[in-house]
Amino acid sequence: MAATVQQRLATISEPNRFRIVELLKDGPQPVGGIVDALGLGQPQVSRHLRLLAEAGVVEVTKRAQQRIYRLHPDAMHVISDWVQGFAALWAERMDRLGSLLDDDRAPEPNP
Repeated sequence: MAATVQQRLATISEPNRFRIVELLKDGPQPVGGIVDALGLGQPQVSRHLRLLAEAGVVEVTKRAQQRIYRLHPDAMHVISDWVQGFAALWAERMDRLGSLLDDDRAPEPNP
């Protein structure tokens, strides 16, 4: 799983591919719509979409002469699950820090 997450994050980290993922978050888009939204040439957008598809981030369907791209739901779940593992780790550490600080603030017992 770590290799898959690493590949997907590396792919998404390129700014234009990140923008494509952001666009597709709102729903499927034809290539032409992505080209218009990004202001890039169609060959550039097609290359970015191919790399996103190879990483399993997007899926493509053909409708007549159009190619419609959408986010692959499992791709985002894998990344989300990976990130949640770190969120749980930090929550546990913050709880321990809170306990430690509470202990330091406790009044000293009177002899």
